[in-house]
Parts: sequence; structure tokens; C-alpha cells
Amino acid sequence: MSQSEKPAESSKILDAIRAKRERRSSLVGDIADLEAALIADIETFDLNEAERLARREQLANMVGGMSDASLAFPKIVPAGTVRHLDRRQGAVQGDDDGGQNPQRILEGSSLLGQLRHQAAVRQGELHTELAERTASNNALDQALRYMFFYLHDLVQQLNIVKPAIPRDYTAAGDAVFKYLVWQEGFADYRTQSQAAGAMGELVTLSYQLASPLAFTVERDGPAVERLRAALFDYGLQFSCKEFKNERSYVERAEFQIGGQIGVSARWKADFANGTLTLESRNLERFGSVVHAMIRPESVDQALLDEFGRLLLALPNRFRELARR
Repeated sequence: MSQSEKPAESSKILDAIRAKRERRSSLVGDIADLEAALIADIETFDLNEAERLARREQLANMVGGMSDASLAFPKIVPAGTVRHLDRRQGAVQGDDDGGQNPQRILEGSSLLGQLRHQAAVRQGELHTELAERTASNNALDQALRYMFFYLHDLVQQLNIVKPAIPRDYTAAGDAVFKYLVWQEGFADYRTQSQAAGAMGELVTLSYQLASPLAFTVERDGPAVERLRAALFDYGLQFSCKEFKNERSYVERAEFQIGGQIGVSARWKADFANGTLTLESRNLERFGSVVHAMIRPESVDQALLDEFGRLLLALPNRFRELARR
């Protein structure tokens, strides 16, 4: 029996019961028929199926209620929040005349503008200084490399030829070294560390001259120590025999000076000034001499040829070319 038929059937049953009470015979037959139909429905009724049907109707009602638009929850937003956000967005976009754009504030600051200008100028200066320093360092490096190859080749030839050096060296006023002959020399080259750029920074030329002469020089009193210090400074080989008095004071000394003379020339890179410095010892005379502020552009074939003539005690224009 369907759901729509149940109310009508119940109504007929109620009418039949009233008629039986009222003794209406016309409806007695109908009551018997209805009772028979009711008993048949009871016998065919399935309790499990009824429970499943009721559960489906309940679930259908629950889903329908959740999907009902009238039951949707409203969005909760604090009062004034939307207006506040709109004002902030307008300020950032520059739409609100009353807002302050942080970027516009920074750009309009006179202090920041001045600092920004100074920083840009300084960066340009640093870039220019770096480029100039790099070019200067490269020029020094190239000059020293060229010089090393030249001097290395020069020394190799002189070690074979062993020429006479027509130059006199005077020590202690009365010891004059003559008839000097080239013995042996070598050239060396040194660079900076890798961290500093590995630029060439030093070229050294060292050689020995020999004279057949040996000297005996005597000094008294304080002059003994002065001569001893001078001979040490010149790098000469010598021996000293002292004569002392009863109080063990040195009254006089006798110096035996050999004929070996060591000569050195050191070409150093002055990176701070972008120039070369020549430090020589016993080159033209006993003692040390410094030739500073030699431009790396001056180091060419002509300058090095004149430097070679200077080593050999030949007429030269080295100083003139070094001042170019």
C-alpha cells in the first residue's frame, strides 16, 4: 500500500466503525471487507523495509536542510574593517589624496636625496680609481716581466764572456780596487701572492766582481770600529787583527781586505705611486743608492740597453732615459 492510499483507507475504517456503532446495516458489509483488507496488510507488512525507508527519508531531509540557501551562515567582518582596508589600499596606490605613500616620502626627502647623490658620485670615483689602479698595476707588472727577461738573458751572456769592468772602487780612502773582472751573476723575479693579484713586484740582479788586488789597511783607536762597520756595509770579505794595551783596549787594528766585490740592483714596484724604484748596492761605487719614481712606460729596449752599459762601466744615458 502506498503512502497516499493510507489516509483514505484509515478514513474508511473510521466511517465503518461509526456505522457499526450506529447500527447502519448498509455499511456492515463494507466493514467486513475493510477488516479483511487490514488483516492482509498487517500480514504483508515488512518492518525492516519500513525502517530503511524511514532512514532514507530522514537523510533526505537533512541534506535538503544543509543545502538550503536560507540556512547559509553570513560572513562576519568587524565594523569599519572594510573601510579601513580601502583607505590603506588607496594610500598605497596614490588614489587617496590624504594618504602618504612611503616611497613618495623617501623620494621627496632632501636629506636622502643628498646622500643618494653623494653615494652615486663616490661610487663613480671608486670605479674610476679601481680602473686606474688596475691599469697602473698591469703596467708595472708588464715592465718588470720585460725587465726580467732582458736581464736574465744579459746575465747569461756575461757569465760566458766574463768581461773586464773598467771601474775603480775606493774603500777606506786608500784601498782602491782596480782591474775588476765579471765572475758570475743571476737574475731573479718575484710576484705577489695569489690573493694580492700575483702581480710582479720585484726583479733582482746580483753578480760578483773580482780584483787580483788585496789590501792591508791599518787603523788606530776609534777609526777601527768605523772601518769595520764600513766593510760590513759594503759586503767585503776581510779579516781583522787587533792590538790591545795592558787594559785590553784596542789601540790599533790591521785589516786584510780581499778583492771580491758583490753588486746588486733591485727593481721594485711601487704600487701606491704607480712607479718603479731602483735600489743598488756597490753598482758604481761602494754603498747604496736609490733611484725612485721611474715610470713603467720608460722601461723599454733603449733604457735596458743603457742600464747594461752602466753595469759594464761604459758611457751611458741611463739616468737621462730613466727620467722620461
